[in-house]
Amino acid sequence: MTSASMPAFDVQTLRPALARGLAALGLDPALPVERSAAVAGDDGTLGGALLAYLALLLRWNATYNLTAIREPNEMLVKHLFDSLAMAPHVRGIATLADLGTGPGLPGIPLALATPGLAVALVESNGKKARFLRECARQLGLAPRVRVLESRAESVAEPGAFEAITARALDRLAGIVAVGGHLLAADGRLLAMKGVHPAEEIAELPAGWIGAAVHRLHVPGLDGERHLVEVRRG
Repeated sequence: MTSASMPAFDVQTLRPALARGLAALGLDPALPVERSAAVAGDDGTLGGALLAYLALLLRWNATYNLTAIREPNEMLVKHLFDSLAMAPHVRGIATLADLGTGPGLPGIPLALATPGLAVALVESNGKKARFLRECARQLGLAPRVRVLESRAESVAEPGAFEAITARALDRLAGIVAVGGHLLAADGRLLAMKGVHPAEEIAELPAGWIGAAVHRLHVPGLDGERHLVEVRRG
């Protein structure tokens, strides 16, 4: 897709829809965003920063095919709201690794919505890693958000994170296999799933347990969404 055929990005149309979705998630679009530099041409709020991120994603997606979802309104629901539905479950966490983050989901929205959260975006695809570094720069999130261009199993930071997350990486046992070493002793895997993943929980290897399953509401999204917490047990 060329820039001339990119889906129209109408901030004035998207802003009210974003505000309604954030309110449904218990988030304030006027929340000041913690950043390292006054960049990115937004108003310094959560709503403005999320729209700036969406604009970057749309622009880069036209050339680099970072995501199959291309319409701004669909991205609003399936990328931003879906990621932010787990925001209550990362409050109080200081360090998070987002495994197989792709274009930064859910790591970048969570970093924007959660003051003080340090996020490592783990992505082995070079073009996606370049996009992530540009996002961190333009959104003023570096060094709180850093990009690790690597496969999860090759990240040499054992026990460095209070939580890891993966939105569409693998089944639970597979995520634990490649990323479990990154968790602190009392850390948690926070895995986004569709329907209740009872079979995946039963497949967890010895030493790991499904500690909780939270049903999530994603504004505008049909179908079920669950967040699974996995701990050492």
